[in-house]
Amino acid sequence: MTPTNKELLFCALGGSGEIGMNVTLYGHAGKWLMVDCGVTFADSHYPGIDVILPDLRFIEERLDSLVGIVLTHGHEDHIGSLPYLAEDLGVPIYATAFTAGLVRGKLEEERIEERVKVRLVHARKPFKVGPFSVEVVPLSHSIPEANALLIDTPAGRVFHTGDWKLDPTPVIGKPSTPDELAAIGEQGVDVLVCDSTNVFNSEASGSEASVRQGLTESVARARGRVVVTTFASNAARLHTLAEVAKESGRRLCVTGRSLDRIIRVAKATGYLKDFPETIDVDAAMRMPRNKVLIIATGGQGEPRAALARIADGSHPVRLDMGDMVIFSAKQIPGNEVAVGRIQNQLAGKGVEMVTEKQAHVHVSGHPGRPELAKMYGWIRPNALLPVHGEMRHLMEHARYGQTQGIRDVLVQTNGDLVRLAPGAPRKIGDVPVGRLVLDGDVILPADGGTINDRRRIAVNGQVSVGIAVDRNGRAGGTPEVRIQGVPVEEEREPFLLEAAEAAAEAMKGRVRDRERLREDVRLAVRKVATRWTGKKPVIDVVIVQV
Repeated sequence: MTPTNKELLFCALGGSGEIGMNVTLYGHAGKWLMVDCGVTFADSHYPGIDVILPDLRFIEERLDSLVGIVLTHGHEDHIGSLPYLAEDLGVPIYATAFTAGLVRGKLEEERIEERVKVRLVHARKPFKVGPFSVEVVPLSHSIPEANALLIDTPAGRVFHTGDWKLDPTPVIGKPSTPDELAAIGEQGVDVLVCDSTNVFNSEASGSEASVRQGLTESVARARGRVVVTTFASNAARLHTLAEVAKESGRRLCVTGRSLDRIIRVAKATGYLKDFPETIDVDAAMRMPRNKVLIIATGGQGEPRAALARIADGSHPVRLDMGDMVIFSAKQIPGNEVAVGRIQNQLAGKGVEMVTEKQAHVHVSGHPGRPELAKMYGWIRPNALLPVHGEMRHLMEHARYGQTQGIRDVLVQTNGDLVRLAPGAPRKIGDVPVGRLVLDGDVILPADGGTINDRRRIAVNGQVSVGIAVDRNGRAGGTPEVRIQGVPVEEEREPFLLEAAEAAAEAMKGRVRDRERLREDVRLAVRKVATRWTGKKPVIDVVIVQV
């Protein structure tokens, strides 16, 4: 599919029909513009995997027509894939200063900073990327420099919100005013491509400044150590916590690499200028318990983050009866089990926990219905395209937009090729989409052989059988059987003996095709395993010539 001069196309390769892994393509005049390139995080369906990447094969087959990547903001679900995919895409990345700082740090970690161009752009100053004119429009979110994009072409004009909220009293940054947004609407907007994450919320998300009082009150009544966990990227929350520590007479300690990175980049780009000098963990542990406030990563239950290690006792920060942990972040759907495990461990130590259900210690970075309605009123789009949500979010956003008078609404998901203009948006085709996994240093298909094998082994266990053949291909000797994850426990030795006998019987000492021999032994051993356990473990047969 090659976009013509007379049309503006849209295709989500991630982030539509799911929350996270946001990647969007806009097409016009034979060229494609990519907006964001994020990751999502794995669950138990992907054993041994932490990070999931988008499958970009559609645009990788059209690299000559890709003109650039423009970033809305620096959250992982919008920039996290760049260290692994940007070099192969081979086009410049456009970002404002804070986001560019985060991206450069990631590229440096992968040692590709010299091979990927990051170009600095400025708010409210349009720039050209191929046939696209792009203007960065500042909005509020839970990270500095979250921006909408005004994407203009002769075929059509789009306001792409990225992640956003309305905040009348932002702690950091200067979002666009209602008048500035209304001025964009007055110029005419064909399509509003809009965040759907909080569409079910009947109330506005609230101001970041409002959190300070709830945090101050919670810390004030704490008698021991206080650990606050929040999203590392929320620099405004870090500023607030620094103020809370000062007011409560506590020294501030920060633990977690991502927190260190955000603070460093924020200071380098003009934010957190008055952030206090922090103390290290050793110093924090030597101080009186009521004189320290610790900011830690891991509020979503991440197993290797600081909070998980604090909870299981493997971290230098030690908590005990009378200490407090404040979860200054919303629990992301799907993380309930991981967060619950940590909270149970903390409860077992006698630690008091405060979440947004007990006190006003968090506000969301996404728009509720009142905020959506205001944005519709300012931008006055001809059409609405919901993004950034699961199907239930997209459908509800579409219904809500219609109740607010938006003429045309289209629900699309990853892989739908949509013509935004001219005329009302409509689906015109499909493109290949999917998921990749980062497994160590290797990128693999999410549902390829490696991960499928790992799933089978995780469920059923694995049996290895070693057999010997002579130069003439005659099988003989005693097979050797080893098992992993097969549920035989105390009957392990009798099971191994019977499995070896079954393998020997299948061998019979006859000359035969090796592959036929391998399959006969595999089936014989699996039959024993199924009879003993009710499971069908993965059976590996190794033939050694002697």
